[in-house]
Amino acid sequence: MHWVRADASDFGGNLPIARSGHTAVNVGKSKVVVFGGFADRRFLVDIFVFDVDNGIWFTPDCTGSGSDGQVGPAPRAFHIAVAIDCHMFIFGGRSGSKRLGDFWMLDTDIWQWSELTGFGDLPSPREFAAASSIGNRKIVMYGGWDGKKWLSDIYILDTISLEWTELSITGSAPPPRCGHTATMVEKRLLVFGGRGGGGPIMGDLWALKGLIEEENEMPGWTQLKLPGPSPSPRCGHSITSGGPYLLVFGGHGTGGWLSRYDIYHNDCIVLDRISVQWKRLSTNNDPPPTRAYHSMTCIGARYLLFGGFDGKTTFGDIWWLVPEDDPIARRPLPRLPNISSESESIISNQSAQSVLQENLLGQDAVLELQKKLGISISSSDAQIKVVDDVNDKELLELSAKLAGEVLPASDHAVSIQAPREHWKDCAPNSIQLHELDALLRDYQRLIINQHNSA
Repeated sequence: MHWVRADASDFGGNLPIARSGHTAVNVGKSKVVVFGGFADRRFLVDIFVFDVDNGIWFTPDCTGSGSDGQVGPAPRAFHIAVAIDCHMFIFGGRSGSKRLGDFWMLDTDIWQWSELTGFGDLPSPREFAAASSIGNRKIVMYGGWDGKKWLSDIYILDTISLEWTELSITGSAPPPRCGHTATMVEKRLLVFGGRGGGGPIMGDLWALKGLIEEENEMPGWTQLKLPGPSPSPRCGHSITSGGPYLLVFGGHGTGGWLSRYDIYHNDCIVLDRISVQWKRLSTNNDPPPTRAYHSMTCIGARYLLFGGFDGKTTFGDIWWLVPEDDPIARRPLPRLPNISSESESIISNQSAQSVLQENLLGQDAVLELQKKLGISISSSDAQIKVVDDVNDKELLELSAKLAGEVLPASDHAVSIQAPREHWKDCAPNSIQLHELDALLRDYQRLIINQHNSA
């Protein structure tokens, strides 16, 4: 296989703007529909369509109305999108600090949105869930993050009757997670990776049976341990089905238990459905830059990669992954232009300080903590300059890991409560080594700030 960065000769029309956390689905063999995402500290609601037959990108003029009179869904990212026939169904996601639980359908023949009112076992609002179609009528959705906890529930939607059913399963099951992938392969749903409760990033593979009514199988999970070079633990990756392969690309993980930082990937690993083993995909040139929360779709023998985020930069580049005999495989690799970077860490000190004041511990608790830590506050100590918690890079990085998401700047002040709640509930011997710097610095900051306000 060969990576080729797309250029102007590959497409006509208006290309989609940079984003991450969007969705891209194949509608039949003639269209790829890109919806939503996150860029420049705002959530998006636009649609870009790639007309496969004509090689043209366009933005359709959509009609329709929802319960509050808007033409289509609210802006969002980290939602699910599944295509069945000419329809794209979306559910959930995030807009600002709000997790969404609304349900929409886009008819791509007439470009009309419809807000759908489901019934039955309605799923709770969530983001970072994963879903796949079951045949040409049903959708299965697994897991996600509801703002407070990681989820492990399974819902099946009948797109004709609009009835949701929560699947009841006994026996072993995967740990709750978000940022994973879920892909129907034959009669099984394969779930890989994601971020789990408490923050660890996972690399396990599970298969769920019992989703096809005609098979009369009892629903049940099986953890699969396949031979070959399995992908490293990751979340925010993509899995794309092409022929006999499932292609895993990108995502982010950690550098090990001593590392404080996320590591973003650009490797390709395939799950060979014929030999039932992992294989590392051989490419004879440099891959695209590392990224997560991108999209990858299969168009014939080609794969189309778009967008994503690497912790600093939101991408708007488009790449082809093609067979060696593809005509564009002989195109020389161009020098990458500078891609504009967006800052994810601009902090509102005024709102942060108000949240901090609301969450300070009482004087007695601080004095008790001061005593346990052996920290003595004198008049000179009170003048120590400590970094504000909303400017403490390591604390913010730990918050994002525990929350299982890349947070907009407006949420930093609230999100820093996540590690504090985590530490409060932890046994001392369960606190990870890489957390200690942030933990001790936060205790010092809390005690000094309380002393100064006394």
